[in-house]
Amino acid sequence: MSASAGIRKLIGSWEYVDGEHFDDYMKEIGVGFALRQSAKLIKPKLVISENGDKWTFKSESTLKSGSYEFTPGVEFDETRLDGESVKSTIRFEGDKWVHTMRDKNNKESTVTRWVDAQDQHQIDMKAGDVTARRWYKRAD
Repeated sequence: MSASAGIRKLIGSWEYVDGEHFDDYMKEIGVGFALRQSAKLIKPKLVISENGDKWTFKSESTLKSGSYEFTPGVEFDETRLDGESVKSTIRFEGDKWVHTMRDKNNKESTVTRWVDAQDQHQIDMKAGDVTARRWYKRAD
């Protein structure tokens, strides 16, 4: 699955700008209270890179960092930053990166990423009836 020019815009480093309803999303996917409280205080840096057909996603912060490597369209095992193991698949749909995760209880959540007209990295997160959003700007 080849990446569009819009997907390739996600490559690089991104600094946190703001978000909404993130605590609700974390609660819906089963993140515990203490970790949710800590997560509210951090502003992670995201780093996305591509090497051939493999992509790497990194989230870096003073509290917790993590990364995963994937091939678009191929299911992989992922350990989320809260320690939960999930089955993940990332597909490129037009100019959007759609990351679907399924936990051990078969609960699904979807994280969609894209670069908007203002060159900001937008992230929509959906689990159950909860929708959250975060956005990032390019790091210099």
